Amino acid sequence: MKGLIQRVTQASVSVDGEAIASIDKGLLLLLGVERKDTTGEVETLLRKILRYRVFPDGQGRMNRSLVDCGGALLIVPQFTLAADTGSGTRPGFSDAAAPEVASRLVDEFVRQSVAELGEPRVGKGRFGADMKVALVNDGPVTFLLSVTRPE
Repeated sequence: MKGLIQRVTQASVSVDGEAIASIDKGLLLLLGVERKDTTGEVETLLRKILRYRVFPDGQGRMNRSLVDCGGALLIVPQFTLAADTGSGTRPGFSDAAAPEVASRLVDEFVRQSVAELGEPRVGKGRFGADMKVALVNDGPVTFLLSVTRPE
C-alpha cells in the first residue's frame, strides 16, 4: 500500500463539476492499493500517516504530526500509484489490487481515519470516478510512504 501525502493549506476533490470533499490545513493523501494488501497494511499506513511529523513546531522544524496539530485528512483513491514503472515507457498495473478489493480497503482506510480523527476532519474522494483534485501544497512538503507485508 502506498500513500503520497502532501501538506496543504487547503485541498478539495470534485466529480462531474461538483465539490464532494474539501479540507483546510492538513494532509492530502493519494492512496494506492496493491494486490497483496490487507487490512494490516491499512492499519500500518494509517498509523504512520497520522503520526508522521511534517508540520512545523515553534522553531519551524518538522516535529508535529497531523494528530498533534489537529489537521484534516483528505483521502483520494489513486490507482496509478500501484503502477510498475520499472521498465519501458508505459506503466504496468499487474501489482494493483482488483477494483473490488481496492474499493473495500479504501473504505476501510476511511472508516479507520474517521474513528481516529472524527468525521469532520476526514474527507474522501470517490473510488473509480474521474476526480479533479485541487490543492495548495504548503512548503511544498510531499512524501511517498509505503508499507508492505513481510514475505
